[in-house]
Amino acid sequence: MSKRNLTIDIDPGAYAAVRGLEKYISESGLDKIHYKLIKIRASQMNGCAFCIDKHTREARELGLSEQRIYLLNAWRETELYTEEERAILALTEEVTSIANHGVSDEVYNNAVALFGEAYTKAVVMGVITINAWNRIAITDQLPLK
Repeated sequence: MSKRNLTIDIDPGAYAAVRGLEKYISESGLDKIHYKLIKIRASQMNGCAFCIDKHTREARELGLSEQRIYLLNAWRETELYTEEERAILALTEEVTSIANHGVSDEVYNNAVALFGEAYTKAVVMGVITINAWNRIAITDQLPLK
């Protein structure tokens, strides 16, 4: 990989804008574990090594078990995740891969039925935010720390 100039160095305002989304999410009431699941799963889908590394470490600090972290990419095949977490993961996958087929009524309406519209919108904003970070990190080729 070539060394690239980092977005934060070239345009700190771009980072500030995404940090503004993070501030919104921190004030939205989105559960910290839910947000970590979102961050890890979207980062897995996007292939963002920097973000996977960062958010799995942070998830451990929040008390998320190794097993639940390792099995996130196969969450449909295990009973380790609650009904609510499964709804969040399904929504995360559809929003992250929105170009493939959009966000289905089934997945969206299931989330609304479980959480209400405000929390569902916070989940969607969480997915949008980590996707923005993934794209910055991948484009900048951020190294692992």
